[in-house]
Amino acid sequence: MELVEHARLLVGLRLMTATGPYRALFCDLRTDRPIDVLPLRDVTIDDYIGRPGSLSGTLAVPNAELADRVRQIEEGRTAVYLERDGDLWWGGIVWTTTLSADEKGGLSLAVQAATFDSYAARRRIRADLGFQRQDQLEIARRLWQHIQSAQGGDIGVGVGTETSGVLRDMAWRDGDETPLDEALKQLADAENGFEHHISVHRDVLTGRRVKLLRLGHPRLVSGSPDLVLDRPGPVLRYAFPRDGTRGGTTARARGAAANTDQSQESRPALSREHVAQDLIDGGHPRVDLSSDHSSVTSVPALNALAAAQLAEARGSVVIPEVTVRLNDRDLVPPLLLGRAVRLRITDEWHPDGLDTRFRIIGIKVAPPQRGRPETAELFLEAI
Repeated sequence: MELVEHARLLVGLRLMTATGPYRALFCDLRTDRPIDVLPLRDVTIDDYIGRPGSLSGTLAVPNAELADRVRQIEEGRTAVYLERDGDLWWGGIVWTTTLSADEKGGLSLAVQAATFDSYAARRRIRADLGFQRQDQLEIARRLWQHIQSAQGGDIGVGVGTETSGVLRDMAWRDGDETPLDEALKQLADAENGFEHHISVHRDVLTGRRVKLLRLGHPRLVSGSPDLVLDRPGPVLRYAFPRDGTRGGTTARARGAAANTDQSQESRPALSREHVAQDLIDGGHPRVDLSSDHSSVTSVPALNALAAAQLAEARGSVVIPEVTVRLNDRDLVPPLLLGRAVRLRITDEWHPDGLDTRFRIIGIKVAPPQRGRPETAELFLEAI
């Protein structure tokens, strides 16, 4: 039944947006029941490993009939999927809308949405949860399963069976009101941690939309062949920003108060100071990093968090960016995240040629504009 209804909605959209490349399908968040397909314009999307991506777009409301249809979109309980050429490019939750009227009387509704990962920031752990010698990826799955087991809490995120071989002792207490995204960050950011992402795709057999929690240790990677990008060639622009303000040579993590004796001064639990001695010996100045973890009391856990922070931010932080045209069916955003890229650049800065492998950790799609093709900005991490 859903497939028939979905096909009808897509046909309707094709008639409404003959000049646009995207199809915007709005569904009930909890049941994934299709609500309507509406002509979303001025669309921009982005998606990342380890943090939520976003969607923005505008729905024109030229008449009362379309106003009745657009009125069905309810913030916080409506999902939106963006499709192109039969592929699911993006999926997430509509969190905010803004109704506007211009001086000519035209109405429009601006839509802001975030990927399904963003739901983790809206849910809090309200039970005593403890895990001893459990694989860290199993703990992450069980956290998601826990918050989806409450009445009204299931948004249909499925889980896999990945393992990391890294066993951890973790605990969260009822009353601490720990957001799920903070608990996942504590797990993932620890030394020898993991990456996570909620992907969307269609089941090849049933055609149903699937939301899947993907976990990867130590990194999420795609098994696809390297994507080769050349300049001169498909690469339109590139940037290699180097940020010394985000890097450091020492790190320390601070947690919650470790003592419960109210007669004594309450002091936070602290990790030991982790030092990149090789950088200091090589001439780098001492630059201190610190992080706060309000629900962590375990010193070993804090040590792991400090070590991981220093490993990620040694010296200066570099996240290369390249912009390419979206004219290839292989460049589907959900399939790009985690994929390896072989970047080859020859120019005045690289006269002998740069030939380096990176991994895609984020993507931002810009729609076509007058005189400019549709492009994707890829955020890279050195492999």
